[in-house]
Amino acid sequence: MAASSSRVMLGPLVAAIDQGTSSTRFLVFNAKTAELLSHHQVEINQSFPKEGSVHAFHSNWMTSIGVTNQRETTLVWDKETGEPLYNAIVWLDLRTQSTVERLINKTPGRNKNHLKHKTGLPISTYFSAVKLRWLMDNVDEVAEAVLTHRAMFGTVDSWLIWCLTGGKSGGVHCTDVTNASRTMLFNIHTLDWDPELCKYFDIPMEILPKVRSSSEIYGLMVSPHCLCKSGSLSGIPISGCLGDQSAALVGQMCFQEGQAKNTSVLTYLFNCYLLQPVMSDHGLLTTVAYKLGRDKPACYALEGSVAIAGAVVRWLKDNLGIIQTSTELEKLAASVGTSYGCYFVPAFSGLYAPYWEPSARGIICGLTQFTNKSHLAFAALEAVCFQTREILDAMNQDSGIPLTQLQVDGGMTSNRLLMQLQADILCIPVVKPSMPETTALGAAMAAGAAEGVSVWSLRPEDLSEVTSEKFEPQINPEESEFRYARWKKAVQRAMNWETTEPISNGNGETSIFSSVPLGFYILGSMLMLIGAKYIAGQCPL
Repeated sequence: MAASSSRVMLGPLVAAIDQGTSSTRFLVFNAKTAELLSHHQVEINQSFPKEGSVHAFHSNWMTSIGVTNQRETTLVWDKETGEPLYNAIVWLDLRTQSTVERLINKTPGRNKNHLKHKTGLPISTYFSAVKLRWLMDNVDEVAEAVLTHRAMFGTVDSWLIWCLTGGKSGGVHCTDVTNASRTMLFNIHTLDWDPELCKYFDIPMEILPKVRSSSEIYGLMVSPHCLCKSGSLSGIPISGCLGDQSAALVGQMCFQEGQAKNTSVLTYLFNCYLLQPVMSDHGLLTTVAYKLGRDKPACYALEGSVAIAGAVVRWLKDNLGIIQTSTELEKLAASVGTSYGCYFVPAFSGLYAPYWEPSARGIICGLTQFTNKSHLAFAALEAVCFQTREILDAMNQDSGIPLTQLQVDGGMTSNRLLMQLQADILCIPVVKPSMPETTALGAAMAAGAAEGVSVWSLRPEDLSEVTSEKFEPQINPEESEFRYARWKKAVQRAMNWETTEPISNGNGETSIFSSVPLGFYILGSMLMLIGAKYIAGQCPL
């Protein structure tokens, strides 16, 4: 998508690289108006084009580049060859469950929150340290590279910045506080890697990237692959870096205490200027929201992950085939306007906040002979809203400052039925910005505001006014509470479904009847044999 020259002259340009779970995008914003001028997207299973996509812009107008990324996803690469040593382990990957159980087992009282006082996080498959530990234990190439001091660890932001600033020829190995705070190796009080945490996971600190603020010049672009038709982007500073949810907070201009935004993760900004973060007593994560400058204070946030929001739509499309495109989901659900008592708990990878229960699995319950695919589509949309409600309730209890409205962003905000359902189930207004690319915008704002770039002011009086649409609740609170209570009942049905440990018969021995289907099979077989023997005895040949 190209922009006209008249629009380009409105002000300096700032670009953002938005590396998500399913795609990578390059977006260009006007620093004076926050207007999105151009963007290009490629799926992550494709190679990036040889030429850049912003063909209408001369590189002299580009002042800086920001990076935002899927958090927790873990990479290890060889600093001498510049090649990854294994595929990236994505944030929702469950192969680390046995590693998590082993780590929890060595804590006093098998407490998954044993490290929370330093990290703000429970010990979970979700976070990077567990993924890194799994790589070191299970991938020979990674283990060898660590032993020979050739390994580099990073989340996706670290890999991108290292590659774009030179890679094996002097690339900058760094991350920002928001991404570091999702590793379980980072102390959110000292804002640095913690030797005791690294010792707990048995991870050498030498492989970790340097932790920087979210807005400063990390290095200059030198990659030969980042070329525009009219010239090279080499020499342009990379000066903004935030995890995707933190970037969306900045893009939504959440700079005041008590503001919250919801993408697939509900993030609540609670103490911009306090010196210490507040820990959750209700299953939420305490995380670094952003640190917009080397000398600026860190801002903290409470966060709850609705980790499967977009995956619900993909599951209905790719696995069940009841829709061909994501846009069909709204039409299908709207055709009935109710789930007809059907509830869908999409715990495909366990339950995240506020439960942190990896043994849970997805269920669909409340089915009758009248339930059809339209009701299931409606139940899927409701599931996203119910998960948000659970997290919002926890946030209100932790913060003591009930939200009066919820700001939303991301691809699912184009579903107007979902937005209305969200307002109905939360019983508060839902506010959707007219420009949905708030994650990339936040990365661009951080990059443009960095010292040495300074083309984007983050002072409240200088921020561009964001136009938005508000969805007001349209059902009475009693109806909302009834549906929410049924959802909570369904969640309990999904709990403790999967376990890696055999069930004991009480004497420390595993019973063959611990598996109900197997028990019925064996018992039935025994009865059939007894019956056959009896019949044979009564009916001699």
